[in-house]
Amino acid sequence: MSERIGVIFGGRSTEHDISIVSAIANVVKPLKVAGKEVLPIYIDKKGVWRAGEEFGIIENYRLANFSRLLEKNKPVAVDINDGLKIVFSAKGALAKPRVVKIDMVFPVMHGTNGEDGSLMGLLQMADVPFVGCRMEASAVAMNKILAKEVAVANNIPTSKFLHYTSSRFRGEPEVVIEEILEKLELPLFVKPAHLGSSIGITRVDKREDLGNAIDVAAYYDDRVIVEEAVQNLIEVTVPIIGQGDDLMLANVEKPLTKAEDFFDFETKYMKGGKSSKRGGGKGAGGSQGYSEVPAKLPGKLYQRSEEIARRVYEAIGCQGIARVDLLIDSKGGLIYFNEVNPMPGGLYAHNFAKSGINNVDLVLKLLEFARRDFEARRVVSSTFESGYLEQF
Repeated sequence: MSERIGVIFGGRSTEHDISIVSAIANVVKPLKVAGKEVLPIYIDKKGVWRAGEEFGIIENYRLANFSRLLEKNKPVAVDINDGLKIVFSAKGALAKPRVVKIDMVFPVMHGTNGEDGSLMGLLQMADVPFVGCRMEASAVAMNKILAKEVAVANNIPTSKFLHYTSSRFRGEPEVVIEEILEKLELPLFVKPAHLGSSIGITRVDKREDLGNAIDVAAYYDDRVIVEEAVQNLIEVTVPIIGQGDDLMLANVEKPLTKAEDFFDFETKYMKGGKSSKRGGGKGAGGSQGYSEVPAKLPGKLYQRSEEIARRVYEAIGCQGIARVDLLIDSKGGLIYFNEVNPMPGGLYAHNFAKSGINNVDLVLKLLEFARRDFEARRVVSSTFESGYLEQF
C-alpha cells in the first residue's frame, strides 16, 4: 500500500493566504510529480478542517469558485487515536463515514495556530511523522522575544531590544514610550512578537511615530518587541534543512531593498504593492526578483553569516527546515541575529534550487528527515510503571 501524505495548510492566521500558495505550489505539486499519494487538508479562517483533491487546486481559491468549493466539501473530523485519520461525513442516510489514514504530515502552516507549535503538538500526540521543527522549537522560533533571549543565552549577538505586553502599552502608553526612548536609540523597529511574513512591522525614525507603531503591532499580537535598527544595514537570510550533524545550508540570500524600504509584506509577496495602513513600512520592489542569491558580501561576512545561522538553528533546536534571518552592519563588520522562521514561505525552493536541490528533491529530503526524527522520538520512552495508583 502506498504511503499517504497529508499536506495541512491555511488556518486561523494573518498568513492564511500565503500558506495556501506555499502548500499547493511548493509541496502538493512536487509531491505529486514524485508519485506520492497526497491528501490536501485545508483549515479555513475560522479553524474548520476540510480535505480533498479539490483543495489542492489554486484556481479553486478565487472568490467566484471558493464558496462553491466549501458548499461541496463538508467539514471533516480529525481522529488522533492510534495515528492521524481524517473522517469524511457519510453521504446518505445508510452510508458510513469514510476514514482516511494519514501516514505522514507535511504542515505548511504559517504564523499563529499552526507554525507556532500548536499543530505540531497535535501531531506529536497523534504519533505521526511530520515535516519540520517539533513543538518546542516551533514555539520558541515563532516568539521573537524568546528566540532573541535564547540567542543572548548562547552568546549570539542581537541588536538591543525591549518587549512589552499590549495591555501594558494600552494602560500606560506614555510611560512605555519614555522607557523605550530612554533605553534605545532611534531609528527603531516595532514588531508583533509572534507573526511572520513581516506583518505589522513598522520602522520608526521619529519620536512622534512610536506610539502609532506600537499600536499597529498590538493590533496583531498581545506582545510587542521594539528593536534598535542596525546601521549600515545589509539584511540576509539563510535557509537550512536537516538535523543534528546532517545539516544542509542553502545560499546566503540578500533582499534587494534599501534600508528605509525594509523587507516588509508588500516587498515579499505583492507585485509593486504599496503599504497598507496597518501593515507598517513602505514596501518596494514586489514579489519577483527581489533578492540576490548567493549574496555578494564583503570579506568573510558570507562565511560568518553561515556560522551564526547554524548556531541559531542548533540553539533553538530546529530540525527539518527553518530560515534564519540576520542583520549585518557592513561598515562595522558585525552580524546580528534577527529572527528564525520554522516554516519559511515557499520552502525557499528558489534558493535550494541554486544549491543544486530542485523542488521535488527538496520535499523528498524533508520527508526523509521527518521519518528520522519520528524514529528518534519513538526511542524515548513516554511511559513509566510506578504502581502509584495501587495505594488508592
